[in-house]
Amino acid sequence: MAPLEQELADRFFAYVSLFIRWNRRINLSAIRDEEGIISRHLIESIVCAKALPLGIATLLDFGSGGGFPGIPIALCRPEISVTLAESQGKKAAFLQEAVRILGVSAKVHGRRAEELPTVFDCLVLRAVDRMPEAVKVAARLVRNGGLLSLMTTNSEAIGLRTAAESSSGSTFAWNHPIPLPGSSERIILIGQKIAGALGLDSAASN
Repeated sequence: MAPLEQELADRFFAYVSLFIRWNRRINLSAIRDEEGIISRHLIESIVCAKALPLGIATLLDFGSGGGFPGIPIALCRPEISVTLAESQGKKAAFLQEAVRILGVSAKVHGRRAEELPTVFDCLVLRAVDRMPEAVKVAARLVRNGGLLSLMTTNSEAIGLRTAAESSSGSTFAWNHPIPLPGSSERIILIGQKIAGALGLDSAASN
């Protein structure tokens, strides 16, 4: 991965520092050490931000938890309007504080994602409880022609693809899995919700 610009690197350092302090109190993640948080959470989220195609105006981080990958996406891709959906009150409070301190324009939705009254150009899911059930809900919040980005594993990919299509009644055109660094199993899987004859290439060019 290419080096980050200094200003962006400083904002990521501030984010990780804040995450570590809050993680001692409210259990944002089972990973406690700075090196693990950077390698497992932060770097994977940055890879996701860079993997998303151009042309995305609105994005929902479904079950945002501690803000990965939504906050890194907001930092790396400021042209995207990011919404962080997190129904657990303490975690939503952390997200509000992170957004304030980092100065990102992301919005925090402190309730269940399915209560949102709109659809999005892109939804991302990572480390969400009961992932297949979450994917079923998330697929319905993707606009026709929009993208569903799943940070998952090779072994879970087929089941999650099936869950997305069985729930929404739509077909998704899935890309080749994008490997995540430091793992032979973890991947990013991006699918476009079919509207007419659209494919992934046309989503990237809109």
